[in-house]
Amino acid sequence: MAPSVYIAPLSSWLPATAQPCVISGPCSAESREQVLETSQALAGIPQVKVLRAGVWKPRTRPSAFEGAGEKALPWLVEARQQTGLQLAVEVAKPEHIELCLKQGIDILWFGARTVVNPFIVQELSEALKGVDIPVMVKNPLNPDINLWVGAFERLNQSGITKLAAVHRGFSDYKKSIYRNAPLWQIPIELQRLIPNLPVFCDPSHISGNRNLIFEISQKALDLGFSGLMIETHCHPQKALTDAKQQITPEALEQLLARLVVRTSSSVPEFENYLEHLRFEIDHLDLELLHLLAQRMQVVEKIGHYKRDHNIAVLQINRWREMISARMTENQHLEMDKSFLLNLLQLIHNESIRIQREILRDSAPEKE
Repeated sequence: MAPSVYIAPLSSWLPATAQPCVISGPCSAESREQVLETSQALAGIPQVKVLRAGVWKPRTRPSAFEGAGEKALPWLVEARQQTGLQLAVEVAKPEHIELCLKQGIDILWFGARTVVNPFIVQELSEALKGVDIPVMVKNPLNPDINLWVGAFERLNQSGITKLAAVHRGFSDYKKSIYRNAPLWQIPIELQRLIPNLPVFCDPSHISGNRNLIFEISQKALDLGFSGLMIETHCHPQKALTDAKQQITPEALEQLLARLVVRTSSSVPEFENYLEHLRFEIDHLDLELLHLLAQRMQVVEKIGHYKRDHNIAVLQINRWREMISARMTENQHLEMDKSFLLNLLQLIHNESIRIQREILRDSAPEKE
């Protein structure tokens, strides 16, 4: 069932700013001096209008720094008084929400470890009933888009409409240069399911490495994301949490100056040409669908033949030969090899499923 979520315009709660829109600040609020020094430096960057800082830090090991807690909230309030920056804080318990509201925190966010648990999301959503405050929702740790969508639905049911998503990447057992796998197709699908939902990218958590932040930020802007959430620290090498992925405010300003912001255009010539290309894609997609349907009809015939002659569904030598032949042909087509292999595997898996269903449906019933 398609989600029904009402989203208030981003402009109704986040002030207009130079592009791209940036939320920035330390991973953790460690001291009053650190918060004030970092926020004052950020206030001079036109793109930054929101100061983010972790007050309560959910850590894997209890020996790690878990945030300064409630005493850090007045540091942030003082930073806002000095700089005019809005404040964004992560909350994971109803008590966190209560304390933030008492201090007048402007924006709340749910972290990845929170969003993975619907019970916690429900508790937080109920604690926000009757409150008019923006809430940003990071993607869950695991790549389950329904958990992400469910969080927005629960918040909406509690009357929260000032909503935004934060794409911070997903846990993955595979080795990668990234701390968390980007899996860009998931936030793209989220935007399809929930129209008008602003999506920010958190390149700090995706990368886990300050040297990769620019690359990920540019990719997010190329995909039309609403903005960026980037961790900054006045002295990142001394940070108590996630030191490797934080950058100085000066480095942030330089990074933002290098980014290319993609803007939409309403120029008739542009729209007409783009519409022409989209028409071509629609036509080709229809042809692909018809060809795939024809292929699966042949697969069904093969399945019936294998059933009638008691032949195993999986013929591994045939599969190897087919992959080899398709990859050889691709040398002339010059498609990305990984894409082609994934596509062939997906089609083959569906072919196996169809043939196994034919065998199962024709199996004699046991008395």
